[in-house]
Amino acid sequence: MVHIHVMGASGSGTTSLGRALAEKLDIAHLDTDDFFWLPTDPPFTTPRDADERIRLLLEETRRPGGWILSGSALKWGRPLERLYDLIVFVRIEPELRMARIRAREATRYGHRIGPGGDMEVKSGEFLEWAASYDTAGPERRSLAAHEEWLETQTVPVLRLDSSRDIDNLLTEVLLHPAIAAGAVRRRR
Repeated sequence: MVHIHVMGASGSGTTSLGRALAEKLDIAHLDTDDFFWLPTDPPFTTPRDADERIRLLLEETRRPGGWILSGSALKWGRPLERLYDLIVFVRIEPELRMARIRAREATRYGHRIGPGGDMEVKSGEFLEWAASYDTAGPERRSLAAHEEWLETQTVPVLRLDSSRDIDNLLTEVLLHPAIAAGAVRRRR
């Protein structure tokens, strides 16, 4: 069984890489947003109770076969930390990351985030929050908070530039000794 946490800023490709890894390894893909937020319309407006989100996530991690967790669970995911075999930290230039986010938001929500749309204000707030990732302090999801947290981890950390082709990123993760050893154990 392999347990990989793929983390980084919003728009850095954590979900895309997480999904691709899960598909390649034929294991579950879990995304922190699915546990952190209650399903609402508009989405991402109501956080789930912290105890409930960790209960749900731990329940999913007990499934046989391993899993990939994408996203960020810094402040609320401590019970998961002992389960990781590898942490993959993806980064990308802020300008490219924000361009990805704007394109993703437009595709997902269209006119809802435009002038007068029911998500206009929330979308603007989200974009402002996401843009400050590289400069904000460690009190919130930021580069500083991620670096601080990574310093406390005892499992290997693989740092990747997510502007690279997804196939190259996949290869690099799959060839990492922590994962290659797990793949060998699974085949036996």
